[in-house]
Amino acid sequence: MLNRFIQRAPEHFLSREQIHEVRAGRRGFLAGAFAAAAAAAGHANAQGSAAEGDANILNLPAHSKGLGQPVAARGYGLPSEWEKNLQRRESPGLTRIGQASVSFCPLQGLFGIITPSGLHFERHHQGWWDIDPSKHRLMVNGSDDSLLKRPMVFGMDELMRLPNVSRMHFIECGANTGMEWGNAAVPTVQYTHGMLSCSEFTGVPLRTLLELCGVDFKRAKFILAEGADGSGMTRTIPMSLVMSGEVLVAYGQNGEMLRPENGYPLRLVVPGVQGVSWVKYLRRIEVGDMPYGAKDETIHYVDLMPDGLHRQYTSIQEVKSVVTSPSGGQVLLQKGFHNVTGLAWSGRGKIRRVDVSVDGGRNWTQARLEGPVLSKCLTRFNADFVWDGKPAIFQSRAVDETGQIQPTYNELRKVRASRSIYHNNAIQSWSLEENGEVKNVQV
Repeated sequence: MLNRFIQRAPEHFLSREQIHEVRAGRRGFLAGAFAAAAAAAGHANAQGSAAEGDANILNLPAHSKGLGQPVAARGYGLPSEWEKNLQRRESPGLTRIGQASVSFCPLQGLFGIITPSGLHFERHHQGWWDIDPSKHRLMVNGSDDSLLKRPMVFGMDELMRLPNVSRMHFIECGANTGMEWGNAAVPTVQYTHGMLSCSEFTGVPLRTLLELCGVDFKRAKFILAEGADGSGMTRTIPMSLVMSGEVLVAYGQNGEMLRPENGYPLRLVVPGVQGVSWVKYLRRIEVGDMPYGAKDETIHYVDLMPDGLHRQYTSIQEVKSVVTSPSGGQVLLQKGFHNVTGLAWSGRGKIRRVDVSVDGGRNWTQARLEGPVLSKCLTRFNADFVWDGKPAIFQSRAVDETGQIQPTYNELRKVRASRSIYHNNAIQSWSLEENGEVKNVQV
């Protein structure tokens, strides 16, 4: 994947006239920008490069003169070997054992909003399993007999015969960006924000299953979701989310069955809520009339407040965004035109607006949102930029449809201090230096 990037203040953004020129005929604008960069590199070098390029294109490579591999060479398609460096990566020393660790998604190398299943971030509490779907079962019961009429057990075949839906949603670990609360701690966007992915999930609305079981929706206020792995993962979900129809019992992801590390053959999908509530290897749903106070919602995944108290049941992932390119660890190779791109999301609905700054937040320019813009889904944004070789600090600031605005670190720390782990949605800053290197900073 080629490195590409940018730099500084509002004058480096395109003027209105330039933006109009780009929209009316971007090809001509880009040609001019790249021609200027080539001229800055030296007319003689530019001529030499052009001559060399012309000569090379006349020499046909082997793949233009012979037979390629047969159609059936790969039963399951794989990326090009030239893209093998784009992969999930574990942070060394983050946990004591790999079975309770994280693999971070390479956000810096992705396009659009869908995360390929093979690059989807992983978070495990006791390792992953490849469970025989013919033996897997899902039980639905009540904390007492009056809450539902018919406790039921579903096999995978029974679930997959029911009417299904497919929806695109982001999933973010509550601890995403957690290492950055006190200071800039890790170098790249893969490690600052890589506990984030977005997929199309397919499954049965949980409400449909509860209706089959005859749940008393007037009295039932919560459900408990339980996974089949050895960590004993259980999470309380408000019935109000279930009643919306958004919560899915999912078996499909990106057009195929779930991957084992993502919960195969069955997981819960709870849009807008932190990933720990998307219980993997789902084996049981219990209906109750009060929160269950499970270990992973009373001791873990809680917010340490400035007064020393823990805030519990803060599951919604608040509005957030990040510039993915240029971002930490990348190097800007040439002056001239570049595209600033990134991702925005909110657990409360659709993204309404994203602003981009190249001077550390002193001035902002509205970015373009790529479609589709969906509720509780990643949204891709872009901004045109011309680098003149001077330093810059890139930031993005998202606003969702409820009016929530992504805070700065100073604003967030006034409320949450700096000793927390979870639910850090502060504005991320990337510093571009004169030599083209991009680094993680906090301003």
